[in-house]
Amino acid sequence: MGRTTAGGSASYAELAERFAPVFARIEGGALDRELARALPFEQVGWLKDAGFGRVRVPAEYGGFGASIETLVRLLIDLSAADSSVGHLLRSHFAFVETISLQDEAFRARWFGRVADGALFGNAATEKSGNALGTVQTRLAPAANGWLLTGEKYYTTGTIFADYVAVMASPEESAARLYAIAPTGHPGVEIRDDWDGFGQQMTGTGTAVFRDVPIPDEDAVPRTESTTHEPAFLQLMLLTVLAGIGKAVVRDASALVAKRTRTFSTGSGQLFREDPLILNLVGQLAAKSFAAESSVLAAARELDAALALGPDAPAEDRYVRGAVAVDLAQVAVPPLVIDAAQQLFDTAGASAVSRGKALDRHWRNARTVATHNPAAFKARGLGDWFVNGTSPVALHSIGEATAPAGSAR
Repeated sequence: MGRTTAGGSASYAELAERFAPVFARIEGGALDRELARALPFEQVGWLKDAGFGRVRVPAEYGGFGASIETLVRLLIDLSAADSSVGHLLRSHFAFVETISLQDEAFRARWFGRVADGALFGNAATEKSGNALGTVQTRLAPAANGWLLTGEKYYTTGTIFADYVAVMASPEESAARLYAIAPTGHPGVEIRDDWDGFGQQMTGTGTAVFRDVPIPDEDAVPRTESTTHEPAFLQLMLLTVLAGIGKAVVRDASALVAKRTRTFSTGSGQLFREDPLILNLVGQLAAKSFAAESSVLAAARELDAALALGPDAPAEDRYVRGAVAVDLAQVAVPPLVIDAAQQLFDTAGASAVSRGKALDRHWRNARTVATHNPAAFKARGLGDWFVNGTSPVALHSIGEATAPAGSAR
């Protein structure tokens, strides 16, 4: 199947048929990559060659024009195959959404590059030192644009990317811009120094920028709220969790189906026939189903919010998607984390063999769930349902500046 015709929108069924063989190849080596901590450069190349990066690019610019829900379903499938690969593409798809909010010249330039296979990374967060709402990464004036200098951490996916969107501020200004830098420039250094116990092959780590030239037209103002971008970014993490949930059910089913050993304290039956073990697998499947259903429901709400069109109040479009994603953010992580932990109850001590690496599902789910603390989301949802206060978007991370004990 080639590119979708102008004005068209590719369905999940069409795109799943195209990408399922690639996902299967990626799943085939996932355990070995986990055991060796091998970054999936080759696997990302397969996805690029298949055109996966242009799923959300409008058809008129050479993409598939798929809905957010379709993208989410595909990313759940990919994350079930390898949660690191699904996760590392988060920044790319988020920047595709950013492109859609810019003027026609910007859209034509950058959608065209995505359609040709370019992938995007992220460099927004700084490890320490910046006050909340500010960044220390700077843009100095230069001929026809800027020079970018600074250091970032949590730059997930950037080591695999062709370009990286860097959050930076012009000198003597508190404004924040996205500066689009080519990762191949000699002033860009990307380090694989992520030391988290989960999602270890996402390429998360440090990126350093030293006098990287940024054309004026490639420095985009950062919108803090009333767009779907913050909710979309969070939704991308939830797709990874839903994918991990599906992987838990897959691995638990395979483990139980082939097990022949049992315990004197049990029924004496094969595990695949034991009602207690089957009950456990059924619980895992139900939790995975509930998690995936919540994520897909949130995706449909984001699509519906965007369908309101540019003439609808921005606040209406923002709130509809933000509330739905926040609800999923509170509901989904406990379901998947519990399922990943309960997986070990379906087998004996052999399940903890390092060679099986079944612990990766819990470690990965726990890692993804920490990215945007659910406690803050639950509080904001309560404020929305009780007082009608619009949810606060996650648009900055930094040192606390509010007085101790303040409500905000």
